[in-house]
Amino acid sequence: MLDVDPANPDPEALVQRETEYHALNARLDRLNIAHLGLVFGRIDVRDETEQGPEHPVPDHPDHDRRYIGRLGLHDRERDYETLLLDWRAPMARPYYLATTAQPEGVRARRHIRTKGTVVQGVTDEYLAGDDHPLATTDQGVGDESPLLAAVEAARSGHMVSIVQTIQAEQDAIIRHQSRGALVVTGGPGTGKTAVALHRVAYLLYTWREQLAKTGVLIIGPNATFLHYIARVLPELGETGVVLSTVGQLYPGVEATCQDPRLTREIKGSAEMVTILTEHIRSYQRIPEDTISFLADSLQVSLTPAMIKAARTRARRSRKPHNAARAIFADQLIEAAARDVAHRLSADPLGGPDLLGEGDIAELFDEIAEHPTTQQHIDALWPILDPVQVVDDLLTSTTAIAHAARAYDQETRSALYRADRQVVSTSDTALIDEVAHRIGAPDPYQLQQAQQQAWRQQIADAEDALDILQSSQNTDLDDESEAEILSAHDIIDAETLAMRQQTQDHRTTAERAQADYTWAYGHVVVDEAQEITPMEWRMILRRCPSRWMTIVGDTAQTSHPAGIDDWAETLGPAMGNRLTVLGLTVNYRTPQSIVDFAAPLAAELTDEPPATAIREGRYPVTRIGDAHQIPSWITTRLQDDPHRQVAVIVPDKDFASITETLTGAQSTLSPAARARTVVCQVDAVKGLEYDHVVVVDPTAIAQQSSQGWNDLYVAYTRATQSLAVVGDIPHPAGPVQRYHPHPAD
Repeated sequence: MLDVDPANPDPEALVQRETEYHALNARLDRLNIAHLGLVFGRIDVRDETEQGPEHPVPDHPDHDRRYIGRLGLHDRERDYETLLLDWRAPMARPYYLATTAQPEGVRARRHIRTKGTVVQGVTDEYLAGDDHPLATTDQGVGDESPLLAAVEAARSGHMVSIVQTIQAEQDAIIRHQSRGALVVTGGPGTGKTAVALHRVAYLLYTWREQLAKTGVLIIGPNATFLHYIARVLPELGETGVVLSTVGQLYPGVEATCQDPRLTREIKGSAEMVTILTEHIRSYQRIPEDTISFLADSLQVSLTPAMIKAARTRARRSRKPHNAARAIFADQLIEAAARDVAHRLSADPLGGPDLLGEGDIAELFDEIAEHPTTQQHIDALWPILDPVQVVDDLLTSTTAIAHAARAYDQETRSALYRADRQVVSTSDTALIDEVAHRIGAPDPYQLQQAQQQAWRQQIADAEDALDILQSSQNTDLDDESEAEILSAHDIIDAETLAMRQQTQDHRTTAERAQADYTWAYGHVVVDEAQEITPMEWRMILRRCPSRWMTIVGDTAQTSHPAGIDDWAETLGPAMGNRLTVLGLTVNYRTPQSIVDFAAPLAAELTDEPPATAIREGRYPVTRIGDAHQIPSWITTRLQDDPHRQVAVIVPDKDFASITETLTGAQSTLSPAARARTVVCQVDAVKGLEYDHVVVVDPTAIAQQSSQGWNDLYVAYTRATQSLAVVGDIPHPAGPVQRYHPHPAD
């Protein structure tokens, strides 16, 4: 680290020190990945480059031995020899693509399982060569034991990366070269979210220079989901990505409640653009009577005709409301100034007015500078705040009746809420729409205002230094001259002012989160089938390049204004830059659960179900009543107490089921209760649990217009077993009756 004398700092040395400090911290963040499992694979692959293998394989000098890990490492002292190859590098790709049918030049592949920095196990595959009798001809994987081990592992509160077990169809999507909108579809358990996150890491590796400046935004369905995926990108060697729900996208606004379903459907509809536009226009008022007032000695009149003409001129400018205010004010004040000039200098004989354009300009300035004029302009064309505009609309039946006058009474009633200053998840898109339509100031505009204040601060500091000026010669007793040190000799005005300025040391991600006009380099939308037309408008404004990864399954759509067809919803915005790719293998859900849910899935989508890679240990079971849930959970956790359990309930049963599990002292241990969550369907979107209990499927299906989709989501969260409490309101696959042990 560069030494800097604090008593006499050299500016260049300070810059060098800061650069080294941040570089070392970034390197430490990356090297901390070693505790997550730095290396996970090795391949012996034929090297056909001119320079030959960097690490020749013993007995096979034409093959290169490459170790694959979460990041790349090089030995500086040995001419930057590659020690570890980043999994995203092109030279690492054969690790994921090689099969016995198409080995991609790979002779042998090794899977390395680690815990922290300790190797727990090694699995070798031999993909080519007559001297390898263990070679197999499986569908894409020579030895599936690493994949199955990852699939069978107990779930926790956080998603784990699949970097060790990426399959060929997943790798093709992760490394897809599309610079447009890539839609990744697939049923439950196909790894859509994992693929999207690994694609983010791959893009940050490949396009680091561009994306480091603009950032990457990942949008998830809820805060639980964001917490669930938060560790994946650091595990992959990437940090600094913005994670957000749609309810958090507008800076400084945090949604605190959920609207009823009809209200959500209306607020999510694109028709809200018309309603919001009408509401904004209502602030541009024209009074019925003339406004008269004294501006010093001038009698000023603002007639309805003047105000209407100024409003028309401002609207025709096509500028946002707040920006158009200056045009409105100029037009209105000029009309008032000409009216005053005419009254003061009108020729009684009908000739031209005596006051010319120069006099009118002076009258304009005098009227414009008067406080009363500004008060009337504020009333006729106020500066608007987006949060306040939406609040004014939704809490006023009069405002709703005016803005939504073209819609029916049911629509108007659903929009109204009595509580002011309350923001729902659906309101955020409305606030963002209003912000763009009124031209709410962005951080750059605020910075310009701060710079103007900064220049004034410098001027004030200069005045302060002039007062302190005392560098003058003074007669001493020995009649020699000396110079007394003054404030100017130590600090100049700008430096003095700078002591009051807060420097911006935020990262790209932090600056992006604070700016509603920020244009991200890449945007990922998970559970995208839930995004409404209004929310898509908000998201697309943050990605003008349309370089996006969009992940979803229309069979799981639960929002009443969600997506039914990708091309229909996204086609108009994306044009020919829309690519849809599908995942076909179900890595999460056992075949027993797939079979149980298959008849329901067939009613929701025309897509064939994804192929499950394992049968599963447990049949789907039906539990007699809710009081048997603790017994069933205990039975399941006997085999592996570290598993996670989710009890998914309809809204009406949430409190009673929670009480049942909390009071089950005899059958459910404290440890089991700690690993069991009771939740509604909305809270489990995109998540997975080892064991799942679905309570009262009929009520879940009936509680919303998209109830069958909700029920399908609930059924497909489990990685190990599924139980159902109550009647099954649809055709289903095999189900076994649960019989509690007599001791239960």
